Amino acid sequence: MKLKLIFLTLLLTTMQFALAQVRFEAKVSKKKLGVNERLRVDFEMNKDGDNFTPPSFSGFTVVGGPNQSISNSWINGKRSYAKTFSYFLEPTRRGKFTIRQAVIEIDGQTYKTLPVDVEVTGAVDKPKDGDDTDLLASENLHLVAEISKSDPYLNEAITVVYKLYVSTRISVSNWRELDSPKYSDFWSQAIDMKQLKIENGEYEGEPYRYVVLRKTVLYPQKTGKLNIEPLTLSVSVDVPTKRRDIFGGRLYSTVNKTVAAGNRVINVKPLPLEGKPEDFSGAVGEFEFRVTTNKKELDATESLDAKVLVSGNGNLKLFDLPKLNVPNGLEKYEPQHNERVRTNLTGMGGNISDTYTLVPQYKGKYPIPSISFSYFNLKTETYKRITSEEIVINVKNGPEGSSIVSTPEKTEGTNKKAVTQVGNQFRFLKLNANLQPTQKQLFFKSTGYWLSLTAPLLAIPLFLFFGKKRQDRLSDVSGNRVRKADKLARKYLSEAKKNLGSQKEFYIAMERALHNYLKAKLHIQTSDMSKERIERLLKEQDVENTVSIEFIALLESCEFARYTPSSSSAMQQDYDKASRIIATIDKQL
Repeated sequence: MKLKLIFLTLLLTTMQFALAQVRFEAKVSKKKLGVNERLRVDFEMNKDGDNFTPPSFSGFTVVGGPNQSISNSWINGKRSYAKTFSYFLEPTRRGKFTIRQAVIEIDGQTYKTLPVDVEVTGAVDKPKDGDDTDLLASENLHLVAEISKSDPYLNEAITVVYKLYVSTRISVSNWRELDSPKYSDFWSQAIDMKQLKIENGEYEGEPYRYVVLRKTVLYPQKTGKLNIEPLTLSVSVDVPTKRRDIFGGRLYSTVNKTVAAGNRVINVKPLPLEGKPEDFSGAVGEFEFRVTTNKKELDATESLDAKVLVSGNGNLKLFDLPKLNVPNGLEKYEPQHNERVRTNLTGMGGNISDTYTLVPQYKGKYPIPSISFSYFNLKTETYKRITSEEIVINVKNGPEGSSIVSTPEKTEGTNKKAVTQVGNQFRFLKLNANLQPTQKQLFFKSTGYWLSLTAPLLAIPLFLFFGKKRQDRLSDVSGNRVRKADKLARKYLSEAKKNLGSQKEFYIAMERALHNYLKAKLHIQTSDMSKERIERLLKEQDVENTVSIEFIALLESCEFARYTPSSSSAMQQDYDKASRIIATIDKQL
């Protein structure tokens, strides 16, 4: 009898120990949530079971699930097993609710979870969707647009730096742009990012890693409140899950998230009216101004160069240089505009100049009067004026002109002067020479006679040769398409030059010329001309990266400049830039 009692006791103890090894419980992502949030409920067990029955979830609506996950691993020779049923719930009203018992059968035994109480409050400002991979990716990934100044003056440079912050809890495997800001009320210049560098920083007081994706310099062209459109990215995020592989390592799930930098509004202040010069052309920054000539002594009919130069930091490409006035005795030609400007995070820096070619006609001294240049200084917030020095040109040798040198012309027109002959430099045309041939020659047996006789016979092979070439050219469909596009590119580029004074027509013609040039060289249609495809095709053709970037920037300039005020010098610069880029690509293709 004692042996039976001992055996029965051991048996009951063993069964209780075995039953104690089975774990089946309910877990919630939060016990207090807003009515506009979601709740995640996990039913976890450490042994596989059958006939799982969830509760009714009174007071909630099931918006996701059941999602089933299984983890099976071996650590130090011991097997670890976990099976989870997950539900995502949305509350239907405020109040206190109970997640009732779930039921499952494991090894012929029935197990139930303990009830869990949850409180639903009013709506919260920042709802969270539960403890899932999407939420984890959203909470640990942020795209931020940092603006250097929120209240700049008109034409003052500001910088927008786009940073992607990534928490240490997740990782990013890939990203691409979905939508780029247009900057319709700004003159913009993107700064070339040679390579992306991962740096350590903080976001809202927590440690994060971040990478600078884009840097853009903006010059506002309007006053008042201006909107900076957001940059939108599609990011592939690797998020850790609760599952593990057979070696115990955590498994990751890839989630595609769309993040945006958000709209930013800046308040652009107008330039003050007090002290504004009448000849102010819109220059904002800090500049130096001077007028120089390459020679001050020369002879008549020789040429010299006079350069009007502005250097410094500011909106160098967005204003016109003052005009050079010269005395009547100096012939002045249209200036050659030159820009040596670099753009970095502080804005534009360098110099711009107009170089005039002057040719004196008579002997004497010619004073080039001083001219002034005014600009708005951002440091002192006042207008500044710089005046050049007077330059005297001494013409030592040449015909005698008027004893008094007239003042520079202030109106359009040309003063006529008598032509003075200097040596054998110029001679007048003889209108009635009455020339007679020295001897007369008959046409018969002359050189012209034999040429007219043999020329048709000699022309037959040429006609056959050029006829065959013409036939081959007409049958070359691809080549004809290329030649036609080349012709259209030249046509539209010439139209752009004709419309230099009209901004909209100029940039429409410029954009057409660039598109037709690409059709000719890359054999693509206008419908396929996305910026990414153009950049990839130019790279495949071994075109330098800097040239590709300039070409894409020129296309963007054509798109934006149609709706943004632009000066005549900016249009001339874009035209020269287009000619230079097309010539450069031609050399590299």
